[in-house]
Amino acid sequence: VQLQASGGGVVQAGGSLRLSCAASGPTFSRQGRAWFRQNPGKEREFVAATRWGESNTYYADSVKDRFTISRDNAKNTVYLQMNNVKPEDTAVYYCAAACAGTILSSLRDVRSYIYWGQGTLVTVSS
Repeated sequence: VQLQASGGGVVQAGGSLRLSCAASGPTFSRQGRAWFRQNPGKEREFVAATRWGESNTYYADSVKDRFTISRDNAKNTVYLQMNNVKPEDTAVYYCAAACAGTILSSLRDVRSYIYWGQGTLVTVSS
């Protein structure tokens, strides 16, 4: 599985941005698909996740009610809609995919993911 992230850029605080993560290769039932973000010198942190074939979504508290993760099954693509962005949302955003049947309790754990996109930079100006 190869992941290609895109959509990053510079946006003003309060604005919106949509990130895309296109995957090549097969999809697997209940495969975890997620977005993480990272700033220099800091650990990669969980942002949002879903499992392929299911409608439930999961979010970090810091982005809940502002960000939405969704997917297009036909395009094998996962999106992250970012609304009302804040300067603290500035980071490199990575999309990730786990194995089939990812258990719910591990969706927020970076160690659960074995496939990673190259990262796309989001800069929020105040």
